[in-house]
Amino acid sequence: MIEKISLAAAVGALGFTALVAAPLTAQEMAPAVCAAFVTPTGALAPWANPAPLAAANNEGRTGRARLAIGQAARLTLLQTSQVRYPLRPEKPGGSVGFGGLVRIDVREAGTYRVALGSAGWIDLVHGRRAVTSSAHGHGPDCTGIRKMVDFPLTAGRYTLQIAANGAPQTTVLVARLP
Repeated sequence: MIEKISLAAAVGALGFTALVAAPLTAQEMAPAVCAAFVTPTGALAPWANPAPLAAANNEGRTGRARLAIGQAARLTLLQTSQVRYPLRPEKPGGSVGFGGLVRIDVREAGTYRVALGSAGWIDLVHGRRAVTSSAHGHGPDCTGIRKMVDFPLTAGRYTLQIAANGAPQTTVLVARLP
């Protein structure tokens, strides 16, 4: 007898590394309706204990807005008009949106996942070029992770651009995939 299993249950059973193939609009997906918070596990476990961090308004100030790989942050953003992005975000948002910049130092090449707790737009910049994402998906249901975007990265310094966020705060986590 063949059992039917929902796609959400299958993805949940596969854990952190599973992503459902999704169109580019995955960065704009709506969160699940939940009765209770579910604590993420594995590489996403730091999500439950974010440290406060203020986003920078320009690339020169990201030295004070550093996010360590594997550490979640409750990020305080700025009004879009106050942010000078190194590259124009693909979705910059309007005058009532929020955004900011965060520095990420990558020591080892690999695929890294950026998890965000809101519908803000994520761009990752290396030098003067945007890094092309390799996958998009939503976070595990009821964890507060609204979306996840994967990027293939080499060792070096990156600037995470968050734009078009609807609120002045969001949680963010960058984790290296196994």
